[in-house]
Amino acid sequence: MSRNNSNESGNKQQEQGRKRRNTEIYLLIYVFVFLMLGVMGHLVYFQQTQRETTINNSYNTRQELLASQNIRGKILSADGEILAQTLVDAQGNETREYPYKELFAHVVGYSTKGKTGVESLGNINLLTSNAFIGEKIQNEIDSTKNYGDSIVTTLNVKLQQTAYDALGVYSGAILVTEAKTGKVLAMVSKPDYDPNQIAQIWEQVINDEKSSVLVNRATQGLYPPGSTFKIVTSLEYFRENGGDVSGYSYQCNGSYRSGQDKISCYHGTSHGSVDFKKSFEKSCNSSYVNIGLSLDLNKLSKTAEELYFNKELPTTLLSGKSSYVLTASDETYDIMQTSIGQGKTQITPLHLNMLTQAIANGGQMMKPYVIDRVENYKGTLIKQYSKSAAGEIMSTEESAFLTELMTGVVERGTASKLSGLSYTAAGKTGSAEFNGVKEDSHAWFTGFAPADDPEICVTIIVEGAGSGGDYAVPIAKRIFDAYFLE
Repeated sequence: MSRNNSNESGNKQQEQGRKRRNTEIYLLIYVFVFLMLGVMGHLVYFQQTQRETTINNSYNTRQELLASQNIRGKILSADGEILAQTLVDAQGNETREYPYKELFAHVVGYSTKGKTGVESLGNINLLTSNAFIGEKIQNEIDSTKNYGDSIVTTLNVKLQQTAYDALGVYSGAILVTEAKTGKVLAMVSKPDYDPNQIAQIWEQVINDEKSSVLVNRATQGLYPPGSTFKIVTSLEYFRENGGDVSGYSYQCNGSYRSGQDKISCYHGTSHGSVDFKKSFEKSCNSSYVNIGLSLDLNKLSKTAEELYFNKELPTTLLSGKSSYVLTASDETYDIMQTSIGQGKTQITPLHLNMLTQAIANGGQMMKPYVIDRVENYKGTLIKQYSKSAAGEIMSTEESAFLTELMTGVVERGTASKLSGLSYTAAGKTGSAEFNGVKEDSHAWFTGFAPADDPEICVTIIVEGAGSGGDYAVPIAKRIFDAYFLE
């Protein structure tokens, strides 16, 4: 009996050992399968989200392989006009051509000496061919390159030409976007260059420290916002006063003094008795200094941050970062200057356009984009891009309040050259001093139309021109006219 009991005990121990080993094996199998699924999932995620970014990296030799197999594809306007194409001569030499020359220089970019603009954003698509498989097989047999895919942009040739001509000989930038989607309809930056000549002018440009022709001022240019910043100051005052500005009043005599510090209205204009709305409409610096000094600076800083100051903008476009540096410990003069968009505050035209678009869109900021879709060279759709929201940066009540203020600027204020037309508009002008000289100022305008159901947003800066009402507003009128009337 003892021997049998011993055998049974041994068998049980062996059985338990086998079960334990099997459990360990199963556990290892589960862990291995889980890891493999994780790797597969990561590869799928990479293919869907990071593939283009990785291949677009200038150090990735995959680009050279694709370029040896495919002729770089076309870049087209929204209405099918060729903005960039590759010409191939009888010897097989390829030349990148930009039929509109300077007109789309910064937004379309170039693909020689590096890549910029759409040439950079859509690089992998332009180097990839989705030609029909039978054609690609035949090209392989014939040792012939495939045609790369085409990028159809959101750009409107008529609006681009209008904006370009309207800016004229001035340096500056113009940005036109679709209010409800974020589509970029036009983007102009001057001074400009002919992208067909980029290889020839390259050494001259990069060795000239004063040259900035390659900078896209619309997305990368940083400027003092001037009176356009009164949009932000107004929003903060509205928030701190529970949405009621009816009790505000100020007597403007043309300037505001605090100790030895003095801020003057443009040209020293005395606006007399003004309420909040009239202060905005007439862009009264004295009143806005008074408003700014009444604000909670910590809250103002928080509002600026919510409006994407000191942050990367939510867009694939290469852009500068706007800056807001005022703190509660700064001196009174710094507060006075910041309240009217001077001092150390800086903004890009793209950022200001996005803020304007959010006001026009009930507080919802849309991500600006310039590529509408990708097609193969015969026009078959490969990939469609669509609008994407960056989020709500203000409430519908706040956006309605700012829209009312901006409508008043057109109807009774500094942008009155846009009043009495077949369409309505809303906007804000600005005259932003630079170099510390009152006579030197950039002319700003940012706004949208129609005021009650916005379709497009327009942001303009004319460097060193003077008053926004005198120089930027007439440009805006030409653009609005081209969109609504022609």
